[in-house]
Amino acid sequence: MMEKPVIKVENVSKLFGRNHKEAVEMLNKGATKSEVLKETGVTVALWDVNFEVYAGEVFVIIGLSGSGKSTLVRCFNRLNKPTSGSIHYKDQAIEKLTQKELISYRRDNIAMVFQNFGLMSHRNVISNVEYGLEVKNVGKDLRKQKALEMIKMVGLDGVENAPISSLSGGMKQRVGLARALANEPEVLLMDEPFSALDPLVKKDMQFELLSIQRKLNKTIIFITHDINEAFKLGDRVAIMRDGKVIQIDTPEAMITNPADDYVREFIEGADKSKVMSVRQVMITPSCIVKTTDGANRAIVEMRSNNVSSAYIVNEKMEFKGMLTLDGAIKARDTKGKISDYFSDDVITINTDATIGDAMPLAANAKYPIAVLEDNKLKGIITKASLISTLAEN
Repeated sequence: MMEKPVIKVENVSKLFGRNHKEAVEMLNKGATKSEVLKETGVTVALWDVNFEVYAGEVFVIIGLSGSGKSTLVRCFNRLNKPTSGSIHYKDQAIEKLTQKELISYRRDNIAMVFQNFGLMSHRNVISNVEYGLEVKNVGKDLRKQKALEMIKMVGLDGVENAPISSLSGGMKQRVGLARALANEPEVLLMDEPFSALDPLVKKDMQFELLSIQRKLNKTIIFITHDINEAFKLGDRVAIMRDGKVIQIDTPEAMITNPADDYVREFIEGADKSKVMSVRQVMITPSCIVKTTDGANRAIVEMRSNNVSSAYIVNEKMEFKGMLTLDGAIKARDTKGKISDYFSDDVITINTDATIGDAMPLAANAKYPIAVLEDNKLKGIITKASLISTLAEN
């Protein structure tokens, strides 16, 4: 049975202006956003958008200014109401919620982190973080306890009583994130939350968000115009243009198979080494020897494959080390075990790592890097395979 989405967007359009009927007719005939505006005076913010977001997913929406991404994210909490189409939170159609149901939905199920922080300057840090809980009539002691937990989680432990005016931009955004998380929403909306921060602080906040996500496993819809940020944070990325979604894919798949020239050009500036998996560059080792094999068998295997070293695994294919031809010969001549001559300076990396993770390791590696999954040998990475893949992309 397929997993049910937390958020489902079906045929959503958002038009601003009066002459919707004529605009829709033009759009159905293939007119562009600018043609519709010129002819009808209607601004097409969104047109026939469809996708699903699943539990625990970081779903990134990216596009240039005017692409519709910020209009779309405000549809999820009904700050914008779609002109047509439907957005479901689980089994609830958001556009059909009564005012009472909408207040409950915004209070309990969804929270938003804004680019400009949205903090209350007359309240200190903990008072800002507590605010959503206060609205929900959570008791004072429990409110304080939850707020302090979130303040600690976002790295602001010790400044809970500080006035907002005393904080840096990065610290203010941490307060905004803590306030959103304190409400324990299932869905977190983040509208370009780090775009106003300087590059170093932005990088720290991206790392902080990924760390928090590993602990809390929220469903996050993240808006950005920065392709490197999108690829760093997103499990899947949706690229928008002129109110339409052009492609939805994993960062790796998008780099490998862009939907069209627009996507290809859009992602051209992305640091692909931080996106592409080591699986794309790993190769099968030409010589593998088991721990139960003797020295003579190891020597025969290496010579028949014309190599001077072998990767050692046990019966379960768990990686145990590297054996050189010289080591195997010494084991044979001394009638010793090959395990006594394993090399322990083999660098290993997990299959979920990126090429960017492997590059600094490969620079100083004596042997090709062993790629492991649950400690089982899946392949190796040579310096040549790394260089070749980066050159091709």
